[in-house]
Amino acid sequence: MTDDQNSVLTLDHDGDVATLVLRRPDRRNALNVDLCRALHAGVDDAIAAGARALVITGEGTAFCAGADLDGVYGGEFLEALYGMLHHLTQLPVPIVAAVNGPAIGAGTQLAMACDLRVADETARFGVPTARNGMAVDAWTIRTLEKLAGGGPARRIMLGAELLDQTQALDCGLADRAGAVQTALDWAQEIAAFAPLTLAHNKMVLNGAPGDEAAVEASFAHVWASADVREAQQARADKRTPVFVGE
Repeated sequence: MTDDQNSVLTLDHDGDVATLVLRRPDRRNALNVDLCRALHAGVDDAIAAGARALVITGEGTAFCAGADLDGVYGGEFLEALYGMLHHLTQLPVPIVAAVNGPAIGAGTQLAMACDLRVADETARFGVPTARNGMAVDAWTIRTLEKLAGGGPARRIMLGAELLDQTQALDCGLADRAGAVQTALDWAQEIAAFAPLTLAHNKMVLNGAPGDEAAVEASFAHVWASADVREAQQARADKRTPVFVGE
């Protein structure tokens, strides 16, 4: 993906890590239909090109300031938004959100759809639907409660509060403090781990009731993989294993 093909998103590769940058700085990277669809397709392009970990961040001083209020009222936008968010949770590779500024409304939803969140000192999280008469889906509220805990989730959803970097780290909504480079370094570390194990772990963490058969098949696939044998051989050779996802 290049700027000529899609001006709202860039995709760059550095070894096994792909970085996707939201590029609507004039709108503080607010999500519209085009950006949701570009992100949905962009992560697939990254994985097809061999990425084993992804980083999502925003251009400029905001991660994502929410939904573009000029276009959030239509079903087309909601379909694009939730299709993209749920797609991120189902991908087989870990995604690190580099929250380089405010992540408000749909921005917090995007950060939560990622697997890990690195927040810089300007990061802010909130879902102020109570202030604008809108609503988010049950997945958003339940995931927020799971990540941040019941108290912070209620303050965000019922009190329309914003959490800063320190508060997000304290409650677990953010995982590490740092700038985009911190997220990139973490993603590079993760990309060296066993891909089948990561995919299995993510499936279980993000799974819903009824996924038992898929989880069992994934579990068996990991234990039958060449990567298990590679880890055993690497221990015997006293070296770092090289995993290939087979």
